[in-house]
Amino acid sequence: MTGRVLSINVATPMAVDWAKPVGRTAIMKKPVAGPVPVEKFGIAGDQVGDTKHHGGIYQAVYAFAREDLDVWAERLGRPIDNGQFGENLTTAGIDVNEALIGEQWQIGTAILQVVEIRIPCNTFKNWMGLSGFDNAAWVKRFSAEARPGPYLRVLQPGQMSAGDDITVIHKPDHDVTVSMMFRAFTADRSLLPRLLDVGAALPPDVRAQAEKHAAGART
Repeated sequence: MTGRVLSINVATPMAVDWAKPVGRTAIMKKPVAGPVPVEKFGIAGDQVGDTKHHGGIYQAVYAFAREDLDVWAERLGRPIDNGQFGENLTTAGIDVNEALIGEQWQIGTAILQVVEIRIPCNTFKNWMGLSGFDNAAWVKRFSAEARPGPYLRVLQPGQMSAGDDITVIHKPDHDVTVSMMFRAFTADRSLLPRLLDVGAALPPDVRAQAEKHAAGART
């Protein structure tokens, strides 16, 4: 299966009063020309504003599909630029939400692994409103779709460029998708024990929550 990177988007944190509680955010991503280095903690030129809730090796790179941006553009009644949802990679031709947790992608010379999901927050809501979009009940509306886009871990640092293919080089032997993980943390927490099927690729904090829920279900 092959998709394509349409755009690589980065930003550095800015101090703003609408990004609570930390007062700074790097959601305002803008496209950059490649080739761009990709290291353990993310793409060169990109930083995290809220390091308590974002970033680290399991949230090094965030991907969102152009196809999903187009759906939102139609619903919101105006075009949406690549990077508007805070994604580092705007993709095309691959359903990133049906990707399996633990799946591996090669992009340029880098190898990335699908490992976690993005949970929408009020900073995202405020950013959409400031950008001129209808952000009423935005977190609820975005969550209802269960198409959040995945966070990616960098297994092999390298370089990538806009236009590079996204080649799936490994698919694990389970059925836990990005969409399922998102629903497990939002609409249907009974799915949390299913995340344990992912095995070693599951981030430690996700594993802890899945194990806790599984233990509670057995008592």
